[in-house]
Amino acid sequence: MATTGSARPVDPVDRAHLTGVTRPSPPIHRYAPSPHLVDLVDRYWIPVWSLPEPSTQSTLQHPVCLVVVSNTYARLYGVVRGRSSVTLEGDGWAVGTMLTPAAGRLLLGRSVATVTDAHLDLGEVGTLDAEALTTEVRAAMAADARDPSAHARAIAAVEQRLEEHLPVDEQGLLVNELVAWLRDHPEVTRVADLAEHAGLSERSLQRLVEQRVGLSPKWLIQRRRLHDAVEALKAGESSLADMAARLGYADQAHFTHDFRTVTGMTPGDYLRDQPRS
Repeated sequence: MATTGSARPVDPVDRAHLTGVTRPSPPIHRYAPSPHLVDLVDRYWIPVWSLPEPSTQSTLQHPVCLVVVSNTYARLYGVVRGRSSVTLEGDGWAVGTMLTPAAGRLLLGRSVATVTDAHLDLGEVGTLDAEALTTEVRAAMAADARDPSAHARAIAAVEQRLEEHLPVDEQGLLVNELVAWLRDHPEVTRVADLAEHAGLSERSLQRLVEQRVGLSPKWLIQRRRLHDAVEALKAGESSLADMAARLGYADQAHFTHDFRTVTGMTPGDYLRDQPRS
């Protein structure tokens, strides 16, 4: 069962967040799920903001669905194939749940492809008691949205609803393992290699990834490459030609085209916007 004790912090995951000097981020608190929920939840993130002017936050979403309860809305987000953006303004907060690749279909009861590039009001997700969940999360955050004990209570409310979807089915566990393996093997740039690791034909792999992630195995590989690129650029790696080669691109021009098409800026533009140590 979920508890209301101290939530366990985890290291930040910055690969997806397109931050820079001209794109600052509000403080984001990140927490790991309870151990019995690791097949369903990757992590929780809780941004809290007080902004004199609107601020647009852009990300390259991980290949997972998101559940977000804020002070103004409650939604389930499918995977966005390009860059996703949200504009924050005034005072606010959000309790975000980054699900695993397996979890979206379990919550939706259908293919995750039905919510690609889209979102649902949480009340449209029939497997969740959205009204109770939203009420409990907002009650937990009401007194002080920056208080870690408030975060723990909000997370406990989410976990109480999510644990009803355990255990994760075998195909769900397979897609979890497959996405994690791809993340940890940057040398993999061909769908055939992904299929071989999964022990599936390319056609079967296509069906599995479309059902659970909502996009294609080719998209998974492209997104991993771009996450690797963002991580390297944030670390200050300046040789774009070497980076392109390491990421498996034919040349720097192909890398630049891919990065610009998805993010709206070139790798060089993004590198120049990173803070200098």
